[in-house]
Amino acid sequence: MKPIYFITDAHLGCRAIPHGRTQERRLVRFLDSIKEKAGAVYMLGDMFDFWHEYRLCVPKGYTRLLGKVSELTDLGVEVHFFTGNHDLWCGDYLHTECGATIHRQPETIELADKVFFLAHGDGLGDPDQKFKFLRAVFHNKVCQRLFAMLHPRWGIELGLTWAAHSRRKHERLGPQPYCGEDKEPLVLFAKDYLRTHPLVNYFIFGHRHIELDLILSHTTRMLILGDWIERFTYAVFDGEHLWMENYIEGDTQP
Repeated sequence: MKPIYFITDAHLGCRAIPHGRTQERRLVRFLDSIKEKAGAVYMLGDMFDFWHEYRLCVPKGYTRLLGKVSELTDLGVEVHFFTGNHDLWCGDYLHTECGATIHRQPETIELADKVFFLAHGDGLGDPDQKFKFLRAVFHNKVCQRLFAMLHPRWGIELGLTWAAHSRRKHERLGPQPYCGEDKEPLVLFAKDYLRTHPLVNYFIFGHRHIELDLILSHTTRMLILGDWIERFTYAVFDGEHLWMENYIEGDTQP
């Protein structure tokens, strides 16, 4: 089988990231480097820092990435786009215009006789009540319709400003390090889920912006993929083995 790639958390368009255009180009060059050999690319959420589709318009920018995704699907490469907590208001644009398959919930899929649990990771095992409340509001259909009534000039501006404020706040507080196997919410979720779904071989998440490769049992591993802001990390599955790598400019073997 052709290799399958997993990436997450580019947060393209974030106003708190000074090298945003360079960052997008780097992501596009990575996708270009694998287009002839990839069987599928799974984007596990927060590829955009904010994304909201109106009926007749989408956010400005991202043309390099959108064009590359379209090229990949035209070549027969499957592109799967999981919504995260920053780009959850994705409509059908990426599907109808770019050919990507949209996933709005965690998915359990089988690849080469291996069972994968794939998700962005937001809301899974997280005890933060404020985050849970905001997540519920953002996922509420009534709230989504009310937001869609705002003119794009104000709605998209509000979304980008909110997202940038959130990132600057996290930067002031400093990155939240790995909490340890007994406290990390996604690890606790995966262990609990594994008790009732013992056939899962791999859990792959984003969201936390940390790199983690953890053995949960003799048949199960869990990966948190880092990000495409500073780490430029991704995972590869070749049908037998799963591993993580960092994309280095000029590397001919990504």
